[in-house]
Formats: sequence, C-alpha cells, structure tokens
Amino acid sequence: MTTIDTRPDAANAAADDASSGSAVASFFVDAAAWATTTDHKRIGRMYAGAGLLALLAAASLGALLGLERAQDSNTLVDADALLQVFQAYRVGLVFAAVIPLGLGLAIAVVPLQLGARSLAFPRLALTGFYSWLGGLALTMVALGRNGGIGGGDQQGVDLFLAGHGLMIIGLLASAGCVATSVLTTRAPGMTMRRVPLFAWSALIGALGMLLVLPVVFGAIIYVFLDHRYAQLNFGGSEGIVIWIGWAFSVPAIIVYSLPAVGVAAEMFPVACRHRQVMRGVSFAGIALVGVAALAATTQQFVHDVTFDTDGESFVRGAVPFLIFAGLPVLGLMIVLGLGLLTAKQGLANGKPSISAPLVLSLVGFDMIVGGVLGNALYSVTDLELIGTSFEEGTVLLIVYGTALGVMGGLAFWAPKLWGRVLPNKQALPIALLASLGAALATIPLLIAGFLDQSGGVPANDDDVSSLLTIAGVDQGVLWNTLSFAGHGLVALAVLAFVGLMLKTFTGAGQVADQNPFGGHTIEWGAPSPAPADNYEKIVTVASPEPQFDLTYEGSRS
Repeated sequence: MTTIDTRPDAANAAADDASSGSAVASFFVDAAAWATTTDHKRIGRMYAGAGLLALLAAASLGALLGLERAQDSNTLVDADALLQVFQAYRVGLVFAAVIPLGLGLAIAVVPLQLGARSLAFPRLALTGFYSWLGGLALTMVALGRNGGIGGGDQQGVDLFLAGHGLMIIGLLASAGCVATSVLTTRAPGMTMRRVPLFAWSALIGALGMLLVLPVVFGAIIYVFLDHRYAQLNFGGSEGIVIWIGWAFSVPAIIVYSLPAVGVAAEMFPVACRHRQVMRGVSFAGIALVGVAALAATTQQFVHDVTFDTDGESFVRGAVPFLIFAGLPVLGLMIVLGLGLLTAKQGLANGKPSISAPLVLSLVGFDMIVGGVLGNALYSVTDLELIGTSFEEGTVLLIVYGTALGVMGGLAFWAPKLWGRVLPNKQALPIALLASLGAALATIPLLIAGFLDQSGGVPANDDDVSSLLTIAGVDQGVLWNTLSFAGHGLVALAVLAFVGLMLKTFTGAGQVADQNPFGGHTIEWGAPSPAPADNYEKIVTVASPEPQFDLTYEGSRS
C-alpha cells in the first residue's frame, strides 16, 4: 500500500466542469471541492485559516482579561463566568491557535519541500482537521454551559473532556501524516541529510506531538471516568487542571513551537543569500528542542532548584532541570548561533533583504527563546515565581512567538500556496505592530510575576493592592494595562494580516514569480502557485539547496 493518493481529485475535476455554470452552482461546487479535497495545500490552509481566527479570538479574550486585572474590582466579567472565560482564553491560545497554525503550515509546505506530489494519507489529514474543529466547537459549547475545570454543570464538564479528546485525536492524525511524509515520501536523492530545515523541524514537532498528546488523551480518559462516576481519585472537575493542565504550559508548548523554529532557521540563509553553514549541527539543535516532549511526558512538574548551604537540594533539582529544561535552551542557542554565523558570512554579498516574513519569523524566534529561558527562571524555587503571572508570561512568549513565526512562514510561502506576494509596504508595518503587541502583552506579566501577582484567573482587588506602589503608581494597574494594550495590538495586527491576505490572494496582489524571495530549497523550482500535484514530473535532488546552486553558483552537472 502506498501513502500517496495518485488519483485525480474528483472534487477539483467537478469544479472545473462547473466553472462555466451559474454563480450559485459554482459556489457550492467550490465549497464541496474544499470540503472533500485531498490537496495538502488546501488542507494546510484550512488549518492555518482557522488558527488565525482562533488567535484573533484568544488575543481579544486576553485583552478583556488584562483589562479585568487592571480594575479595582471584577466588573467586566461576571465572577461566576470568569474561570470559564480564562479557560476559553488558554484553550484558544494553545489548542485552537498555536498547534493548528504550525500543523497547517507543515501540511501545506512540507510535501513541496520534499519534492513529493502529495501528503502521506491526505484523507486522514482532512479527517483530522474535521475532528479537531468539531472537538474545539464542543469544548467551547461546554465552557458556555458552565463546564470545564471547576464547572458546576456535570454534563458540561463531561462535554469539555470529550471535546478535548476529539481535538487530540484529530491533531494526532494530522501530525502522523506530516511525520510519515518526511520519512517516506521524499523525492529521489532527498536523503534525510538533505531535508530542508523547516521540514526537519516539522518532523521533530510531529514526533513530539505523537509522544505528548497520547499522554494527555490517557489522562482525559481517567479524569472523565472519575468525574462521571465516583470522583474519588482524580479530584472531580477541580482536579482536571492537575492532570491535563500541563498540556497548556511549558514544556509541552515548546513542542508545539518547533515549526516556527524551523521557519526562522530557513530565513537566515535566504535573507543573507548564503548557504546554511553546518546544516547537520542545525539539525541537532532543532532535535534538542524536541527534548521538551520527553520533559512534558515524564517530568510534568516544576524542578525545584534551591540554593541551600550543603548543595544537596540544589543538585537534586538542578540535574534533571539541566537535562529537561537546559537542552531545549541549548538547541535554540545552536540554531540562533548558526543562523547568525550564516548571516555574518552572507553580509559579504551585501545587506540582507528586510521583509515582513523575516521580521515576523525572527521576532517570533526571539520570543520563543525568551519563553524557554523564562521557564528556566520559573523553576528556581528561591525566586518564588511559582503560582504567579510569570508562568502566563512565559506561555505567552512562546505562544505569540510561535504565532508570529508561522505568520512569517505563511507570508514567505504565499507564492507557492496562492500565487501572490504580500506587498511588503503593507505587510511590514503589520509585522512591526504584531511584534510590539506581543512584547507588550507578555513582558508586563513577567514583571508583575516578580511583584507576586497571582496567576490564572484575573487578580481581584486584594491581589492588585498587594503589588508595590512606586512613585505613586499602582504597579498592578500599570503592568496589567500595558498587557491589555499588547493583547489588543496583537488582535488588531492579526485582523490586519488576515485582511491583507484576503485582499492580496483574491486577485488584487502582485502575481508571484517562481522564486520571488530567492529561496534555496526545492519547492522554489515549482510554479507559483504550485499545481495540485506540486510537480509536473518526479524531481531528482542532488543537493540540499538546489535553487541556491542554480541562482548563485550556476547549474551543477
């Protein structure tokens, strides 16, 4: 049995036949073509489009909660609904936005980078999308009827858990398709050492999800049965956060960020017009970041690093911490260092090309690094950050960093997906606005954490008043107001980005050349946009960067 469906897409063929019919008939035929497609580029775009809308909603909820924290009392959201609103915000950030964004970009781009004509098991990937979308809808309905963690409606709590299980099944199916594609559908000559950096990061991220999410699913089964019957062993609805809450926090979300790390790794050599140096070491760096998957499944609790006099407690906490938290930091530093080295050597060819994809990907990568380093500080018990808003700040750094990186990837590979180029004059200000908003949304929460602001549900009057007052300024109001403004700017930037994409890709944008950004890897040899089967004939790869060879060094024999 082959993993590639080589038959024509019947829905696409029907769309061609109906192109000359009425507008209504054409609309329904096009809708059916999208709903039943086996074209990985369409499946990936559906994931990414839904993820962008979810990111917009989550950022808006973040703004609402930030404003709630800045109030003297909880006045914007009813106190009974506050916990459910916060859960919708957290679920929206992680399971509705970040994971689908990264997975969608991988599904859309990885087969092109492999020289493959399709994704492995495309119908399974499409089924995974519908499973994820249905589970997300059930989860939000459950929260709306007072379900979820600490929910008062028993059926709502059950529905919340069932929705999460359905989401996880869908995401696992799609992640399995990505991993199988990288391992089995590469073009002739495309050895694993020649796989592009983004495809490699997608493989590591998919394998990480295949390791992490089944553990979450198993915990959901136990909590579901416990809640539905005895509620004796897992704490009922209140205990849900203990058993599955780690899936929404560090280190698990580091796994979900790996596609954004791969986008940044791709951008360094392209922007500086230089071959990636020490590609094998970059592979190792990205793989080290994947160690976070092992940390998430085996070391779900904080490693207490305490500086005592005899050093025994410090060693007990520091050794596992250095393994499970230090190795992802090392991996990111390797990717960053080799990227900077590539950029330094490339500067001899002139100034780097500054574009919106470059800004979004590099700012996103820097935020991911900051979030992983913040998690290291969070593990130091003597800093007393556990239970404060510092944890939310580190999560937001990685979440928003991943979102920015994937947005940069969508803008970068837009010529292959839509056949258009996002205008840099409009896209670059949006990228800068998103970067500013992400920084404002996250950094104030880190500072408030050092001031002992409690994490989780927005602070009440007592929590805010416990913060320091400096020069007559209530620090709780100051930092939470800045965070509110940051979330609002992120929401505005995402809305502007989606609007610019719709305007550009519906016919108003510049038609893309075959390789408008000077990309190095094989997909830039395909037409823009890439056809349904990606390549007219099976391609043979003789280099990890064939387009770089043709563009800068001439054709190789």
